[in-house]
Amino acid sequence: MAVKIRLKRMGSKKSPFYRVVVADSRSPRDGRFIEEIGTYNPVTEPAIVDINETLALKWLQTGAKPSDTVRNLFSKQGIMEKFHVAKNSK
Repeated sequence: MAVKIRLKRMGSKKSPFYRVVVADSRSPRDGRFIEEIGTYNPVTEPAIVDINETLALKWLQTGAKPSDTVRNLFSKQGIMEKFHVAKNSK
């Protein structure tokens, strides 16, 4: 089973709100997911990003692949740097 960390769109029309979820890559974008690890609200100024760092690192170390947008969010939060440091220290 290929696991991805990606965004699940919520909110009303023209007012998107996203949940950062861990899901099977074969499931639909807004369909079933394994675990919710955070939220992302791009409408507010500045955009609000709330990600559970320990869960994100756990899933990255387990082998989950982040989508491009989630990778950018993780980089801005410093999660990708911590993941690479932990990976290279082994």
